[in-house]
Amino acid sequence: MILRRFASKFKPPPRSRLFSSDSSLDISKTIAELNQEMESVFGAPPASSLAGSLDSQTMAQESHRATNDVKPKESFSGLTHIGSKGEAQMVDISSKDITKRVAIASCKVILGQKVFDLVSANQMAKGDVLGVAKIAGVCGAKQTSNLIPLCHNINLSHVHLDLTPNPRDHSIEIKGQATSTGKTGVEMEALTAVTVAGLTVYDMCKAASKDILITDVRLEHKSGGKSGDWSRNI
Repeated sequence: MILRRFASKFKPPPRSRLFSSDSSLDISKTIAELNQEMESVFGAPPASSLAGSLDSQTMAQESHRATNDVKPKESFSGLTHIGSKGEAQMVDISSKDITKRVAIASCKVILGQKVFDLVSANQMAKGDVLGVAKIAGVCGAKQTSNLIPLCHNINLSHVHLDLTPNPRDHSIEIKGQATSTGKTGVEMEALTAVTVAGLTVYDMCKAASKDILITDVRLEHKSGGKSGDWSRNI
């Protein structure tokens, strides 16, 4: 069919117009139309091997350039306990300065009215809840490096805890402070102190209620070291 249409369109011009500009235009137009029809039937012609080779080389160069332009990411956003390959590691503090370090942490143990009244009246079967929890918090702070695997074993200068009954929400508010003079902070020691104290309150009272809730374990303040002072905004 295409050849038939070519024959109908392509009529040899008279000899007098064989080399005229109009004849050349007619032939070019006819060829262009036939090329369009061929592409509609058989699709666009494939690129030449030279053009394909050049395109492949260009794509390879662009890919190589894009790869080289990518900057290596910092190892896990600067997390000091994670190495460049994602493995856990203990931080080397040998080059750090020796300064006084202080950290204050807090938590809350919500008892409910029934248990709160028993604790306030010191009528729990296991004895003095607040006194035992306070001692447990001090012991917990001293055992932090044994509980948290990548913490340094540091010398604590002082550990202090306050356990205050709060009748408004029938809770025990716990605040703990850890102090040391050394090369690393004592935030984990303070957090461990209040957490162990809270767990001890739970243990002393669990026979009277299973609804006891330990909540709001958090760092309140730290000072000393390269990062300086920090306090929680309330």
